[in-house]
Amino acid sequence: MHKDHAKERAEVELRGAALGYPGKLVFDALDLSIRAGRLTALCGPNGCGKSTALRAMRAMLPARAGSVLLRDQPVSGLTAKVLAREIAMLTQSPTAPEELSVGQLVSLGRYAHRKAFASDTMVDREAIATALEQTNLTHLTDRPIGTLSGGQLQRVWIAMVLAQASPVILLDEPTNHLDIAHALDVLALVRRLGAQDGKTVVVVLHDLNLAARFADDIVFFRAGKVAGCGAVEDVFRQNLIEDVFGIECIVRQEPASGRPFCIPLAACPTRRDRPEQD
Repeated sequence: MHKDHAKERAEVELRGAALGYPGKLVFDALDLSIRAGRLTALCGPNGCGKSTALRAMRAMLPARAGSVLLRDQPVSGLTAKVLAREIAMLTQSPTAPEELSVGQLVSLGRYAHRKAFASDTMVDREAIATALEQTNLTHLTDRPIGTLSGGQLQRVWIAMVLAQASPVILLDEPTNHLDIAHALDVLALVRRLGAQDGKTVVVVLHDLNLAARFADDIVFFRAGKVAGCGAVEDVFRQNLIEDVFGIECIVRQEPASGRPFCIPLAACPTRRDRPEQD
């Protein structure tokens, strides 16, 4: 773990959280601290609990035991509108009617700030316009979302999240179904906006090299446990990646940025299938 990790303020924390679904316990006592103002990537093999942890942070999945905290306040005690003003979340593969315009979909991000049956305020309109501008979508405001490319549509969903103007943003596989160019664009946008506005961003990613390139911190999950957590430069290590994913790999450093990257070599069943060690 990064040497300064304990000194920095935690924005979101899970303390001894038991999380799961009917008939399946994913985490029995998850301890996790998300540092404020940083981009944290949640990584690990399929079924390791990445999305489960993210859903718990947004109170979409109540903890069976333990607690989930936003700045030391239990998220379970927040009303739906207060929670939406504090934490914005983009789930995997969201859907909306194809006839909705880009502007209409982005405006849905303002629901938590509106009074019942009230029209958009000047603040709402400014937030929507800013989100469209930040995502380079202003020229598409009136375009039906059903006519957009996959990369354009993903930017619209992110614009909706930005219009919500929440200090915490949770993104579940925002690069899902995107080609590498669009994936790079989306994560560069998320990284830039998080850095500019000081937002705390948590993103679930399958691609290790995208995580290493754009994240400040990485959390590795394996078999219902945190296998590693901290700054990218501290935890993106060959032995840890091999243990978590059950592979053989090489970790190198990209010369220009100094960021690490992983070269997978082969699956290693003896690593992947061995029982957990206490």
